[in-house]
Amino acid sequence: MGNALVKTQLNDVKEFLANTSLKLENYLNETTIVQMQREKESDLNYYKIILSNLRKLLVYSEEGLEACSVILQSEPFQKATAEKTLYRIFHQCIEEFFSPKNDAWYENSRSAYTGKNSIKFYKEIPENLQVLIKGLEGEFQRIREELEFYETDYRTKMIQSK
Repeated sequence: MGNALVKTQLNDVKEFLANTSLKLENYLNETTIVQMQREKESDLNYYKIILSNLRKLLVYSEEGLEACSVILQSEPFQKATAEKTLYRIFHQCIEEFFSPKNDAWYENSRSAYTGKNSIKFYKEIPENLQVLIKGLEGEFQRIREELEFYETDYRTKMIQSK
């Protein structure tokens, strides 16, 4: 893949991560477990798991944003580093959003075909959290489709280098 295309994708992902980080940070700065309980009575531990996962996603997004910024500022453009970074962002941010390791929620892949949101929660959640996740999901889906190439390409390169 050419330098210009990789650089364009890196810019696109950088913008995506900046917007995602801002939305997650705003939500996490404004939301407490007590507020969540007041809005929708549910399992306290479940809310802790959700908030923990959102904090992890925020950290991953901020790290990816910083990596994109550094690579885009470097001269000459480091294509291999950029591709490796996009691969890492795919795994740390995108896959963590759709399938968090701590089972805060899950992706119902059948929903994607019907045009509905595919992120499903195991228990009832507050409306403002539903709005946040629905607001993020479309962009995460778009970036996932763009970065899936790096998943297969990077693995192929790793296998061939052995």
